[in-house]
Amino acid sequence: MSDDTPLTILVADDSDTDRHILETIVARDGHRVLSARDGREAVSVFEEEQPDLVLLDALMPNLDGFGAARRIKALAGESLVPIIFLTSLTDTESLVQCLDAGGDDFLSKPYNRVILQAKIKSFNRMRAMHSTILDQRDQISRHHEHLLQEQTVAKQVFDNIAHSGCLDSNNVKYFLSSLAMFNGDILVAGMRPSGSMMVLLGDFTGHGLPAAVGAIPLASTFYGMVNKGFAVSDILREINHKLKTILPVGIFCCATMVDINFRRQQIRVWNGGLPPGYIRRASGGEPEPITSTHLPLGVLSNQRFKDDMQLYDLAWGDSLYLWSDGIHEARNADGDMFGEDRLKAVFVEDADNSTLFDRILGRVQAFVGEGRRDDDLSLVELRMDRPENVNAVAAEAERRSRSTLSEWTMSFDVLPGSFRHFDPMPLLLTILVEVPGLRQHSGDLYTLLAELYSNALEHGILQLDSDLKSSAEGFTQYYELRQQRLSAISEGLIRIHLQHSTTDEGGILRLRVEDSGPGFAGGARAPALSNDSHAYCGRGLALVEKLCDAVHYLGDGNEVEAVFSWSSDA
Repeated sequence: MSDDTPLTILVADDSDTDRHILETIVARDGHRVLSARDGREAVSVFEEEQPDLVLLDALMPNLDGFGAARRIKALAGESLVPIIFLTSLTDTESLVQCLDAGGDDFLSKPYNRVILQAKIKSFNRMRAMHSTILDQRDQISRHHEHLLQEQTVAKQVFDNIAHSGCLDSNNVKYFLSSLAMFNGDILVAGMRPSGSMMVLLGDFTGHGLPAAVGAIPLASTFYGMVNKGFAVSDILREINHKLKTILPVGIFCCATMVDINFRRQQIRVWNGGLPPGYIRRASGGEPEPITSTHLPLGVLSNQRFKDDMQLYDLAWGDSLYLWSDGIHEARNADGDMFGEDRLKAVFVEDADNSTLFDRILGRVQAFVGEGRRDDDLSLVELRMDRPENVNAVAAEAERRSRSTLSEWTMSFDVLPGSFRHFDPMPLLLTILVEVPGLRQHSGDLYTLLAELYSNALEHGILQLDSDLKSSAEGFTQYYELRQQRLSAISEGLIRIHLQHSTTDEGGILRLRVEDSGPGFAGGARAPALSNDSHAYCGRGLALVEKLCDAVHYLGDGNEVEAVFSWSSDA
């Protein structure tokens, strides 16, 4: 819209002469003219024609210019309709009254054509600018509404994932308060099949949607692995690997991971970058800090990542308190931070654990008052309690440990037609890792099965001599001979027998591998073992003996039994 764009201009004046002069000036500049003889008629014409600009006499019959201006401004709404008062008044009070009534400018009588033209052009530019601003505001509003809709859907997905665990358990209290729709802090909690509870409090760098980008893969990985009974170290490493892979440089997650074993009354804690948490004993005394000993998740590669944890014994009623740095850094109206000293003072001033969570939260909120928060704020209380008081999953796991299947056996035979192409290890390992708690030992189990099976196949069925592998040439000859005998094999059997029983700590697995070969003289000797890392043979069974509590050679030496005891929290 240019300065010369024709406008529709309303001229309202009770003087026919003055009105005619203005109409003539305005019309000569190409503008469309509307006329009114008093204030009431001016309002009526404006309501019907919606002119772009109004020239309004201040003193008119029926309704003066001041009253007409107020009504016209109300009818115009958000649209900018400039009102130029026509007046012979020159005193300051009258001119101020023109502006207070809604006038944007005034023109003194007798009228100067040049000044009037300049004012009309000026207000035309203002109208164009105002129209542009309104359009941009509407676009921003539409984009903002669209963004909110997208964030609402994304947050619903996020909440469905992040809050699908056991945060409603009786031993958990938490408070999550975000600066934006999305929370840079994340809290997830899940129950392992063994009945222990896993809790992770994380704080991504920043806040809002950018900070929550990593929260969905973190939560989905956490719940997927916790529900399947993975060990804490495996879960931490997988989360760290995913965050390191998908997040840009500078975005990471300070986190504390807690494994609560209700049966043993123990917790294990991994703290990577969060402020120190406190253990508060039900018996009283100074709170015990749990400081950060690791870098945040998503910073290091898995080769450099450390997953060692701190172990604490807790009595019934003892509690662990965790928080994000939003607690320490909460500021009051004067800009002072709440700080660690004020937080610790809440712990030492009263021994009543039942109200400590509410006192901490209340003290922080009272300190902040009307002050502006700069970060998300999260607080968590985890209480050591009896399984039946925690939730149904913990109670059921405790019941299962006492009353469900505690012993089982199975046998698996491998026949000649399968020796050459079939590897029974994946199938057997799949069965074993379905035992709650055994999955975290899958690497050791695979080593045991593979070594015992290959020993039975190569030495029992194929009758290969390990002494051939004493040199590089013999090593090659050994495997050439192995392929020849596998191609010609037509009889024999390898039987793998598994026997499992549970204990309070985990369980005992007995692996017995029997082959139909001749064995060795009455079982009086075992195959030669070697701890030489440069040896070509003998290291496999040495490794088996290191991994197991005991290894027995039975029968004629064609049966080997390995006893492997495991802990659900190893």
